[in-house]
Amino acid sequence: MGESKKKQKPFGEVLRETRIAKGFGLRKFAEMVGISPTYLSQVEQGNISPPTTERVTVMAKLLNTDSDAWIGLAGRMPEDVEAIIQKQPSELPQLLREASGLSVDQLRLIREQIRKLKEQGKKNDVAANCGQHHRSPLLGSNSH
Repeated sequence: MGESKKKQKPFGEVLRETRIAKGFGLRKFAEMVGISPTYLSQVEQGNISPPTTERVTVMAKLLNTDSDAWIGLAGRMPEDVEAIIQKQPSELPQLLREASGLSVDQLRLIREQIRKLKEQGKKNDVAANCGQHHRSPLLGSNSH
């Protein structure tokens, strides 16, 4: 079985390439992020681990890129995601495991369905507060 995906480049390599492409010098970029040029150089060379989630977020914003993607590339997890998982410690990890391996398009469809479920939940909450009954499109019955 052949491998269809390219191997992901290391964080430091992607950082260096993107930083240079966006016209940032090493010293100036390090100063803007709040780290030493030596530290940044070591990260870019892969000699040390990527910085904290907060610093990676700053880097992504300076480079006008997706901070979630950069945080993942750095091998870290966005803080808000950690908090979300901690609120549902059984169900959310199971959901993520089930979603593993789905295509980007499939994940987008699931996200849209989640948005619809959340919106329907808000409508049902308003209706319940007003003493009305709405028919749930997912359950096929009256919800209270």
